[in-house]
Amino acid sequence: MTAREVYQALKDVALEQRRVLSKTPHSWQAVVSGEVLVAIDGYQLRLRKEAGSLDYCIGCEAADGRRADMHCWSGAGTDPLELLSVWERVRLLALLGAQ
Repeated sequence: MTAREVYQALKDVALEQRRVLSKTPHSWQAVVSGEVLVAIDGYQLRLRKEAGSLDYCIGCEAADGRRADMHCWSGAGTDPLELLSVWERVRLLALLGAQ
């Protein structure tokens, strides 16, 4: 699974073309710094939150069993969150906070 595929799922949420289905075990607001699990359609994402903001994508699993993590996306600019525009990142953060 490429960083671009994971980015596209995150971008689709920002554009409200996909929904965040669930987050477990804690709500977005309950975690100040740490790992947050996010389900977006067929994707299960593990995101790192630092001081209330998105930091990086720890990993992702697709419904078909494909997996990727931050070690697969080594190199500058290859984290799926880094591919988001400033507007997409702000919008995604707002939508995650509204859950």
